[in-house]
Amino acid sequence: MFLRFPRRLFLFNLLGLTFASCQSRRPFQGTLTIGVLNYGGGEQIINQYAKFNSYLGEKTNSIIQLEPAFNENKAVERLDARAWSLVFAPPGLAAIAIARYQYVPLFPLIGINNLRSIFVVRKDSSISDLKQLQGQTVALGQLGSATGYYFPLYNLYGITLAEILFAPTPKAALELVAQGKASACAVSEAELSLYASQFSQTEFRILFKDPHYVPLGVVLIGPNVERNRQEFIRKVMSESPSGLAQEVGYVPNGQVPDYKYMISVVDRVSSIASNLQNKPVRLFESKPPTNP
Repeated sequence: MFLRFPRRLFLFNLLGLTFASCQSRRPFQGTLTIGVLNYGGGEQIINQYAKFNSYLGEKTNSIIQLEPAFNENKAVERLDARAWSLVFAPPGLAAIAIARYQYVPLFPLIGINNLRSIFVVRKDSSISDLKQLQGQTVALGQLGSATGYYFPLYNLYGITLAEILFAPTPKAALELVAQGKASACAVSEAELSLYASQFSQTEFRILFKDPHYVPLGVVLIGPNVERNRQEFIRKVMSESPSGLAQEVGYVPNGQVPDYKYMISVVDRVSSIASNLQNKPVRLFESKPPTNP
């Protein structure tokens, strides 16, 4: 579900921002709404963004409202409604926002460089290439995950699977393979390294490694923000104290990654998204019937 935190949780922050606005000679600039994914749904995210929100509100003479979403589906709904002024977006969501909703990237998020998507099987599996996953059950990540959803589906395009199991976490995807419920799963190299040792009874093998690196996530600014104000917000965020930027996870002086390939991946996967819940799962576009 999408979350708007109760008003009392923002009270002190909003009072501080309003006071700052009243003390400035510049006119009040309204509200900036920050969108962020918060999978666990915990309220600690309020504390994580509190100092940054105060800084941004004071510098821009705005009230800052934080709107976390629990999953990518709800996040996409907010993007479609142009409801978020700023978005702290992981790669998959960022590609959608840039390609479909005219959001503009400002800064890269802190993350793992050179991240790549892989398919993993049990070491004793007879499967030796992706084509042999034809007719098999495969475990993937959730919608919006670059390494667990978009890149693997792009690489599986054109084949038919028996079923796709959508795992809530990379560890859960590996567990489905370890238990024999899925023939393969898609995770990142970093996730395999992190979790493989926790499966003492199972050894894993990398079946396929995507040759493309996943771009870092980015901070995006929305088309509902006027152009001159966009540039001012960019300046304010680039000049923020390093500790504040690090708390919310962006690099003020970092180079925005190239999203051209990532967007092409998302576009192709979106063309087959309606097939993913079917059994069997045909990972190609259905051709409309021809007229006799």
